[in-house]
Amino acid sequence: MRKKKLILGASIVLMGALLLAGCGGSKDGGGSSAKEITFWNPFTGADGSNMKKMIDDYNKTNPEFKIKNVSLKEGDMYAKIPTVVNSGKNIPDLTIVHAERIKQFKDNDMLKTYDEVLKEYPDIKAENYVAEAWNLGEIDGERYSLPLDIHSWGTYYNKDLLKKYAPNAMDDDILTFDEIIEASEKAKADDVRGIAVTWVKPNYLSLMAQYGGKLTEDGTAPTLDTEAGKKAFEMWNTMYEKGVTTQDGEDPTQLFLSEKLLFFPEGIWIQNNIKDAKFEWGLTNSPQVTNDLSQSVNWASSHQFVMFNSKDRSEEKEKGIGNFINWLRDNSLEWAKAGQNPATLSLLDDPEYTEMPQSIFLKTPEEQATLKIFDYKYNGYVSEYLDAHGFDTIFGKVSIDETLKDMQKEVSDKISKDDSGK
Repeated sequence: MRKKKLILGASIVLMGALLLAGCGGSKDGGGSSAKEITFWNPFTGADGSNMKKMIDDYNKTNPEFKIKNVSLKEGDMYAKIPTVVNSGKNIPDLTIVHAERIKQFKDNDMLKTYDEVLKEYPDIKAENYVAEAWNLGEIDGERYSLPLDIHSWGTYYNKDLLKKYAPNAMDDDILTFDEIIEASEKAKADDVRGIAVTWVKPNYLSLMAQYGGKLTEDGTAPTLDTEAGKKAFEMWNTMYEKGVTTQDGEDPTQLFLSEKLLFFPEGIWIQNNIKDAKFEWGLTNSPQVTNDLSQSVNWASSHQFVMFNSKDRSEEKEKGIGNFINWLRDNSLEWAKAGQNPATLSLLDDPEYTEMPQSIFLKTPEEQATLKIFDYKYNGYVSEYLDAHGFDTIFGKVSIDETLKDMQKEVSDKISKDDSGK
């Protein structure tokens, strides 16, 4: 009897060990198994299915290290990152972050460089990527991130309404503010809104940069209370005062879909929201001060691959990460189908991609040069202020001078309290 009990007990212990092994309880790579790359990303919307398909396609190639997809809400992901990195436990092997956050992560000593990985993958290099997306990943001579895409801001327009109110405005693929105002004045007479007041940050920053403004001169101290910033807000406020913009509380997307809006400034990613429109629409550059493409600015950002510091990530796993990113260079059409512009230039050889509306921003070196990522280290503080107060400024509820003065002070105060700025 005692012998049977011992055998039974040993069997239970063995089964328990097997169950634990099956749960992938290894500390390697934030809870992933030894042959798995845990990949955190903020793609919980419609584009999440596109990313999942790419990962599934990659895993079907039977790589040594398969990708484990972990999509988190953006706010939750950014809240978790400092916690896991500081604890040293459950750190993801690979993470997608927005370009504007990389300098702070680097200055807080949270990132591992790709310099060793890239020795194994010589084709992951500047010549094969959009320059604006590639260049920001190199800081102080080391490579801290690699680009997935470069997503930008542009202007959607109703082709029938454009033909009626501004038939020649798109001859050069650039809509100037003068052209927009002239066409919008005509449209107003037919109870059609001329241009939508949409996300203030990209609208404002694109125009501020066209006027020669910069968020900072030295990389740290903000330069926000400037003539360029004033002129940018004045342009949008003037259009509102003329009655040619959408009004406070109106839904620009619904107005556009109901053919009551001529110009709709939005991101290239909004295409899923308007793809079923019952009219023909086009996509072009953001509103510009001049029709000179060499002087044009289109706000942009980029999703970038980073590796947060982790003692558990092996060199072999880092090579597996390089293999995945290298595979994406020639297999990113699915990401373009989500309305994005992958940063890899190899897509320009794919006719299916070049027929997509957003490809306008990458088709020529001149267009690529219009893309500007505002990768100021403290861009997040500027964004928070503009998101909170930008609409009130455009709609005349707060004076422009007061907005610029308060934005300069608020961002400066936050920087002074930021540990990475010390």
